[in-house]
Amino acid sequence: MVAGDDKQKKWACFNAGYKIWLEKNGGVQGDGFFQLLEHIQQAGTITGAAEAMGMSYRAAWGKIKTAEKKWGMALVTTRVGGETGGGTRLTPDASELLGRFRRFREEVDREIARIFTANFSL
Repeated sequence: MVAGDDKQKKWACFNAGYKIWLEKNGGVQGDGFFQLLEHIQQAGTITGAAEAMGMSYRAAWGKIKTAEKKWGMALVTTRVGGETGGGTRLTPDASELLGRFRRFREEVDREIARIFTANFSL
């Protein structure tokens, strides 16, 4: 038999884990993809975003192009370099999508924490 304090310690060592993603037309993108968009927004380049995430430029560009094709929306606009320098920006649709995903993720985090606490905190 487990005493009250021991029983609480038994369950207190667990944490909830989960994955969230968006799907459209067979295109599935989750936290990593939205982190890539955040890094593009911050760095202003796909190269900088890819480096920040420890991936190649080619992999980052491939993820963007796949999502654009499957989701039927442009996500980035690019400028070729030169004297003024090149760069990449999120489209208005991508900025809105990123904001919606962030808010959705925050709400899911709060609800999962609430549900977890209700079931694992004795």
